[in-house]
Amino acid sequence: MSKPPDNPADPFKKALAEATKVLADDAELGVSFSVDPPGRTNDSVRLPQVTRRMTRDEVLLARGTADAFALRHRHHDSGVNARYLPQGNMARELYDAMETARCEAMGARAMPGTAGNIDAKIGADATRRGYGEITEKAQAPLAAAAGYWIRQRATGRPLPQAAQNVLDLWSDFIDGATGDKGASLDDILHDQQAFARLARQLIDDLGYGDQLGDDPDRDDDDAQDEGQPEEEDEEPDSTGDDDDQEEAEASPESSQEDQQDPSQAEVSMDDMADQEGAEEADVPDAEQATELPPPNPVSEADPDYEVFEDAHDEIVDAADLAEPAELERLRAYLDQQLDPLKGAVSRLANRLQRRLQAQQNRSWEFDLEEGLLDAGRLARVVANPTTPLSFKMERDTEFRDTVVTLLLDNSGSMRGRPISIAAICADVLARTLERCGVKVEILGFTTRAWKGGQAREAWLKAGRPAAPGRLNDLRHIIYKSADAPWRRVRPNLGLMMKEGLLKENIDGEALEWAHRRMVNRPEARKILMVISDGAPVDDSTLSVNPANYLEKHLRDVIAMVERRKAVELLAIGIGHDVTRYYDRAVTITDVEQLAGAMTEQLAALFDSDPRARARVMGMRRAS
Repeated sequence: MSKPPDNPADPFKKALAEATKVLADDAELGVSFSVDPPGRTNDSVRLPQVTRRMTRDEVLLARGTADAFALRHRHHDSGVNARYLPQGNMARELYDAMETARCEAMGARAMPGTAGNIDAKIGADATRRGYGEITEKAQAPLAAAAGYWIRQRATGRPLPQAAQNVLDLWSDFIDGATGDKGASLDDILHDQQAFARLARQLIDDLGYGDQLGDDPDRDDDDAQDEGQPEEEDEEPDSTGDDDDQEEAEASPESSQEDQQDPSQAEVSMDDMADQEGAEEADVPDAEQATELPPPNPVSEADPDYEVFEDAHDEIVDAADLAEPAELERLRAYLDQQLDPLKGAVSRLANRLQRRLQAQQNRSWEFDLEEGLLDAGRLARVVANPTTPLSFKMERDTEFRDTVVTLLLDNSGSMRGRPISIAAICADVLARTLERCGVKVEILGFTTRAWKGGQAREAWLKAGRPAAPGRLNDLRHIIYKSADAPWRRVRPNLGLMMKEGLLKENIDGEALEWAHRRMVNRPEARKILMVISDGAPVDDSTLSVNPANYLEKHLRDVIAMVERRKAVELLAIGIGHDVTRYYDRAVTITDVEQLAGAMTEQLAALFDSDPRARARVMGMRRAS
């Protein structure tokens, strides 16, 4: 009799890996499962982790992701894709969303089971991004809507509710702009080259034709006709168009330079008029302006990190984001949802409290002339009656005044049980540490809007200058300041249950903000704990900057914090390997483990045994 597998999910993973290879028509395709975000390369795919419990949602998401990646691997030609790929970032997003929808639709039309799996994947992804809560078109991503539009017309299948919400917001615009072009999908779905031509036409119809670049089919025609005299007659017109285009492209860049140059702020409208009449008169002013000190960088960790506009960023108290009655209602809802968990969290917190209190009062002074009789030294008095009695006295050890900051990821992917458990753990630990004389600060970070908000609108009005940097409006929330008693701010944590609060996460700036708050505190010891479930993600920023722009900034901020050593930094990743970023980190695969991870990590920092402390804090483990 064969021995059953140690992990009941292993047979499912093995079967899914083989099915993925068959569907992809590539026996050498590498298939792995990880807590990191799913992804694919030319020769491998990374699927979502499936735990021992094998819940229905886990299984459907793993199957849907596997089918989507396999169909892309089978039906997508990277050479054709590169040939027709637009140059502009928004046009590329639209193009890629449509191509992904084409590959998935081909599988859905042929295999209904695959269609159901991919529906589950689309629904989970749309829910994670908060698409179901969007009420305005400006907040809904056009690229996602375009992909849903292609899929619905190619398959005739209804979309999951959250995805349908995004499509509903944009469908009238897309239908009106594209006319009846979607009617030809059935004929060209199997032909990637013909579909790429259609996709470029649709992108032009949607208003992003200026980002398409040169037409690859026209380039072929021009190459065949090279040397013909007719082309010489067209050169002045084309050159003029190119000049106009270059002038249009240069304009946003120059406006960005003007915005960043401090000398321009000193020039009045009258000075500009004088400039046009006498340029020499302005030369001394320009030279004087160059002597002004350069503006301070946005980030101390990375001088090259840019923010297009920060006028709409906000640092706000939780109490200012909801009425008192609503906060009380949300707090009651939080308590009701997590009532079964409170006992376990409280037991862990009590254990932490006992360890802290034991260290605060555990030292003795011996051989004193008064105090408590030292029974351990009575033997020498018996041996020599002339020996005086020895007394001892308990004294307080030096317990450095300490402040602990809990920085909570308030992104959309934390919605549901993860944010609920994070809130209640922060609540209980704040009470516990406060009893021990340790001040606690609870902070959260997210953005004010999906897909950029007012910062992106300003960027669009400026003509879409290249490499704008961070392109969203930050929202940093203070749930509990270090000096506020817990009893006064208890309702604030209920805000995390508010619909529409959790959006996108820009971790680097949030960590730098929390660090600045801590270094200005008077306490001798400062501990910063970050709780997150993913890498930095802001679609608006990443669509017009390098793909690793936010992740690089996060790494730079972490390096700065750890180099300065003013703050002790540790992190807990929920289903996400944060050990890639932080030296002191732990990764948990199940949110139910969060309470234990938080208390153990904090207890280790306060442990008086340096070996035990190093053993726990230096460990990188995935529970």
